[in-house]
Amino acid sequence: MKSRIKLVYLTLIFLTIISYILGLFDLMNYTFVSMVLVLTFIKGKLIIDHFMELKTCAKPYVLIPTIWLAIVLILIGFAYYIPYL
Repeated sequence: MKSRIKLVYLTLIFLTIISYILGLFDLMNYTFVSMVLVLTFIKGKLIIDHFMELKTCAKPYVLIPTIWLAIVLILIGFAYYIPYL
């Protein structure tokens, strides 16, 4: 169990570094923003499943934070894309 948590923790660090590197580029376009939002969703899902230990819970307890995370990221993405519509 501890090795799985360490692997998830290292994965979160790796995904955070990738998000940071993508943010360094001055060419923030649809592709980069979409990639950062997808990486953020993956990181959030890892936190929900492993650190909050909701992976083995009943489905409603897993779906509530997952749907909340998806809605927040969709709204952030929508707010970014509004000026380009």
